[in-house]
Amino acid sequence: MLDHDLIRQRLKQRARELVPVLRERAPLAAQNGQLPEETIRDFQEAGFFRILQPARWEGYELEPKDFFEVQMTLAEGCMSSAWVLGVVAIHNWQLALFDDRAAQDVWGQDSSVLISSSYMPVGKVTRVDGGFRLSGRWGFSSGSKHCQWAFLGAVVPPEKEGDAPDYRTFLVPRHDYSIIDNWNVMGLEATGSHDVLVEDVFVPEYRTHRSLDGFMQNSPGNAVNTSPLFRLPFGQIFVRAVSSSTIGALQGAIDLFIEANKGRVGVNDGRRIIQDPGAQTALANAMVTVDECRTVLLRNFEMMMHRANAGESLTMAERVKMRYDSAIVPDKCAQAVEALMYNSGASTIFRTHGINRAFRDIHTGRAHVANCPGKYALNLGGVSMGLDSTDFFL
Repeated sequence: MLDHDLIRQRLKQRARELVPVLRERAPLAAQNGQLPEETIRDFQEAGFFRILQPARWEGYELEPKDFFEVQMTLAEGCMSSAWVLGVVAIHNWQLALFDDRAAQDVWGQDSSVLISSSYMPVGKVTRVDGGFRLSGRWGFSSGSKHCQWAFLGAVVPPEKEGDAPDYRTFLVPRHDYSIIDNWNVMGLEATGSHDVLVEDVFVPEYRTHRSLDGFMQNSPGNAVNTSPLFRLPFGQIFVRAVSSSTIGALQGAIDLFIEANKGRVGVNDGRRIIQDPGAQTALANAMVTVDECRTVLLRNFEMMMHRANAGESLTMAERVKMRYDSAIVPDKCAQAVEALMYNSGASTIFRTHGINRAFRDIHTGRAHVANCPGKYALNLGGVSMGLDSTDFFL
């Protein structure tokens, strides 16, 4: 029987120990365009990828708050590292939603095998006996070179005219796709989020997961993975994997800002920076932003787990609100890190400066489609006044 409290303590301690290590590795990782194998090995040995993995596959089956606490801590040292962990480790949770034969394919020989993804609905699908033929090119597959399988998004054509489209995640082994090395970006450089190319491969039915099943919290994998953890809505889990690392990155920038400026004196006026109203305000607002974003994240997951443990579903209004809560985080963190950078002096224009890296990483993360808050704000406002939701990735 696993001692979950002891595991939580060990995970948090190890994440904190790795912050300075990741910060030191960050420049070379960015230069190479991917995380070093040492970082993946550190994460594997620490058990970070197993936090949400099913116990029947040597996972810990902890709660989302435990996972995102670790992710936010690691992001203080390197947001790219935390981003890859967030995206890839969430797949160990999602695989538990598939028919169990899919998990047997992936983990049957080695339960540490990793899965990358791109959920862009760009795949071309044809129904065939026993499954589908799949083709397409997907972008932004973070950590893809460290993984042996990929989750790829596509819309299955309706069987009958008039039926609704059927969005699914397709599970594809590494020998059935190629990685197009095209990751050349301004931030999150070490995530190695390359394109993935698939050319007419067969995917059996059981290696697909319907978005509708995830939305209804009733997936094939629930037959064997019975923990309430696997009854949470997929749309509420994945979006936090690509937004919550900005909270940790902002905290890392705050720590660097304090260290750099507490003894600094302005070149032009000789005034100590700690007496500068702009610096004081920027720091105060950044600190409040971290506290607010982290508090809302943990509160929402506490509510989700409470409902799941009680066998109850979130209401549509609650899902829409939580969706916006996630999307607005990178926007808030981007504004806060901008103010820190602008009040840190000219040295931050150098790419080697830690606050410059946090600035670029947070703004790059903000560009993810799940982190553009405008449409989610409109949906929340509309639903709150009686309109139907326009978003079903909830």
